[in-house]
Amino acid sequence: MTGRTPSRRGVLRSALLGAAPAVLVGCARDQGPERQLKFATGAPGGPYNAFGKALAAQAAHTVPRLRITPVGTSASVDNLRRLQAGSADLGLAMADAADDAVRGRPPFPYPAARVTALARVYVNYTHLVVPADGPVRALRDLAGRSVATGAAGSGGQVLAGRLLDVAGLTGHRAVRQRMLGLADSLTALYEGKVDAVIWAGGVPTPALAALARRFPLRFLPLEAEAETLRNKYGPVYTAVTLPAGVYGLTAPVGTVGVGNHLLARSGVPDRAASEVLRVVFDRWRVLLEGVTAGARLEPGFAVATGDVPLHPGAVAYYRSVYG
Repeated sequence: MTGRTPSRRGVLRSALLGAAPAVLVGCARDQGPERQLKFATGAPGGPYNAFGKALAAQAAHTVPRLRITPVGTSASVDNLRRLQAGSADLGLAMADAADDAVRGRPPFPYPAARVTALARVYVNYTHLVVPADGPVRALRDLAGRSVATGAAGSGGQVLAGRLLDVAGLTGHRAVRQRMLGLADSLTALYEGKVDAVIWAGGVPTPALAALARRFPLRFLPLEAEAETLRNKYGPVYTAVTLPAGVYGLTAPVGTVGVGNHLLARSGVPDRAASEVLRVVFDRWRVLLEGVTAGARLEPGFAVATGDVPLHPGAVAYYRSVYG
């Protein structure tokens, strides 16, 4: 990486060598002009939208002259396009979609040079859900069946497509993909209009937990697919486990994990980016409470944003607070 955007290795190296800290983010935080940032989130009622609303509320209390306005979107891919186009200042995206954007891989026609990272904030767990009394017991059993794979423009669509590809569910064995958001997907599953739902989100996902209380569900293991995806696409994918007890599970279920990045348009002022991060680290318990249970936000985790370069304001924040 070149230009104004240092790598995470450089940030950590500077910290270890005792680099001179930047001006502390908290100093004179109420001075200067009001900063207004549009935050591309996700569908109303979804985890990205909930995170965006929570961040806006906490920013209003923590940094009075910072105004964050959440905007409902189709999520990851849509958010990345808005950041690149300049119609959003902040956004959330799954790490695989974000890596595709900065590399210029499909569905992005060219590298999204305006997309930078503030932090990796939490990990999505992939849920492959089917009716407990149905015939589907493994991913391969979905051949020829109807599967809800996420809303158009979502990062879930990217992950679902890759999962189906590595499982060989293409060609004559292809599934019938239904592009539905989470609420519509779960309704369709309950009504028997789809055979399975692929969803990537926090644990527990409230809508899934609510359905599991009134409709017996089976969560299919994806350990092998996690390894295959990692080998093919790199460390953006990890092996994680849905723990026993969540959703009524009597035993843990291995699955695919993928991070969620809090992103910023490269043109966002450095100070504003730093102030956003101060809110995130000061109030992470509140921000993650309705998104994923038991998660923590640590600097070493946060700076691991893969191919997505850190915004200079993020570098200044990490150096000033943790350097």
